[in-house]
Amino acid sequence: MDAQTLIAKRIARELRTGMLVNLGIGIPTLVANFVPSDMHVYFQSENGLIGTGPIPEAGMAHPTLTDAGGRPVTALPGASTFDSAVSFGLIRGGHVDMTVLGGLQVDEHGLLANWMIPGKMVPGMGGAMDLVTGAKRVVVAMQHTAKGKPKLLRQCSLPLTSVRPVDLVVTELAVIAFPNGRATLTETAPGISVSQVLEATEAELTVPERVPEMTL
Repeated sequence: MDAQTLIAKRIARELRTGMLVNLGIGIPTLVANFVPSDMHVYFQSENGLIGTGPIPEAGMAHPTLTDAGGRPVTALPGASTFDSAVSFGLIRGGHVDMTVLGGLQVDEHGLLANWMIPGKMVPGMGGAMDLVTGAKRVVVAMQHTAKGKPKLLRQCSLPLTSVRPVDLVVTELAVIAFPNGRATLTETAPGISVSQVLEATEAELTVPERVPEMTL
């Protein structure tokens, strides 16, 4: 199983029936593909769609149905579309139960950096600032390292997305939570040891006596 699929499948286990869930650009969009068949979740795309379904099969994409990154999505029966004002009203009003965002860096206290410098050929802010501040629960989907360098750091070197810490980080190596503002290793990926996680992490991790393997 590739890293992105593993991350998305594990995050799908955080979903509960009836949730309104925002999926960011990149790995987060894959989460919609792994919703259990007996669960009904309302996915929101910040560009104005509630009722986002899985990525369409080849040849079935519709040009007006896209996720926040412009990639084709499907719309489930009962889906609704609306403008950005309504979309961000939902986000800023605290109506989104969970948001799943990509991340460039997360520090040991759970502070997220997932943008760089607007105006340059790198990712911009998008709606991430509003989502981290307004969503009831914030989950970060990202690979554990970038070009061999840790993305879980003692302190972020990129601009912070929000002063509010995230709730959970899921990588292809581990699940990390932040109780009492401390990065805590709660699960390891299948076949991954605690020592491998620590070796790939710059942030100081609290490691419980027993760390279970993640269930997918």
